[in-house]
Amino acid sequence: MKLISLNTWGGRAGKEKLLVFFENNKDVDIFCLQEIWSAPYEHLEGQAVGGLELNHSNIMVYGMQDISAVLDRHTSYFRPHHLDNYGLMMLVKKSLSVVEEGDIFVYKERGHVPQGDVGFHARNVEYITFETPRGNRTVMNFHGMWNGKGKGDSEDRLLQSDNIIRFMQTIQNPYIICGDFNLLPDTKSIEKLEEFGLRNLIKEYGITSTRTSHYTKPEKFADYAFVSKGIEVKDFKVLPDEVSDHAPLYLEFE
Repeated sequence: MKLISLNTWGGRAGKEKLLVFFENNKDVDIFCLQEIWSAPYEHLEGQAVGGLELNHSNIMVYGMQDISAVLDRHTSYFRPHHLDNYGLMMLVKKSLSVVEEGDIFVYKERGHVPQGDVGFHARNVEYITFETPRGNRTVMNFHGMWNGKGKGDSEDRLLQSDNIIRFMQTIQNPYIICGDFNLLPDTKSIEKLEEFGLRNLIKEYGITSTRTSHYTKPEKFADYAFVSKGIEVKDFKVLPDEVSDHAPLYLEFE
């Protein structure tokens, strides 16, 4: 089974290039995508969003619809974390039998409207559970909180990790969690997940960067994939495609 995790950067690296990437990877079973829009936030035009001025002209404001149209052999699950139009999306091959899907908030609460920079919005974990010949498996899609102060630990980030772990403790079958965690590898927030018993594939496979040439800052880590016991990893790598300021993560399992 094949999985790709990608922070799409809202399509800022080029809409057509991003859609061609999905066209070329239609055989992938599950996509975990971050920074997906389903409609513009016209009332936020020009305001600060994650340290940048929001300009609708350079983002895919209908990314959910555009990507879903390309991946028409997949079922789309969109779970916003700020109001109704921006957040996480998973696409799952229609041949897979999904028995449960949903999300849970791990930083702030659903409907939270931040003060100041909109990037301080709430964060959720999106998940799907599906059947396999070996039993049920769960995949979680995550985009960790942004605080404008880099990717180190903070009280909120430590609490966020604790909340993720509390949710994982409710899952009875093997699982994967992946996405843009907005964290450096040596943080306590990452260590908490490792101490819980998850395999950190970024560390295990010696990955030195999860960013592309579109990202010019020195800290080259943000994206991770963790697996629980019972997930048999066949392959894991960072793909070379420059379709975002984040590199796609590729995981093949069982």
